[in-house]
Amino acid sequence: MKTILIVEDNEKNMKLVRDILRHNGHATIEAPTGGEGVRLASEKKPDLILMDIQLPDIDGIEALRRIREDPALDAVAVIAVSASVMPDDQQKIVTSGFDAFVTKPINLKQFLDTVKRFLESGRARS
Repeated sequence: MKTILIVEDNEKNMKLVRDILRHNGHATIEAPTGGEGVRLASEKKPDLILMDIQLPDIDGIEALRRIREDPALDAVAVIAVSASVMPDDQQKIVTSGFDAFVTKPINLKQFLDTVKRFLESGRARS
């Protein structure tokens, strides 16, 4: 069973993502803030991280930067999950180092395909 860390401050979004992942046989760890997400990623070493961008303490881009500083998490893919659909926002998110971008509201098939792809292959090495 693969473990996925969900970093999301909105309870409804957290429940939706958690329910989808658990229904598909994955274990989940949950963090409501970017700081908590960084701490849990470091402690638990999840197989995949789903990161909201708009978070109450540090944003998802800063949380990603801190996660990437931990060599033990180098192989863990981090997928941005955000309602930011403006092209400039998406570009900023992608260039900040996320492995993929999934928009909210979640398209179930696209979401599950993306999760599956990164759980099977991990991060692409450049």
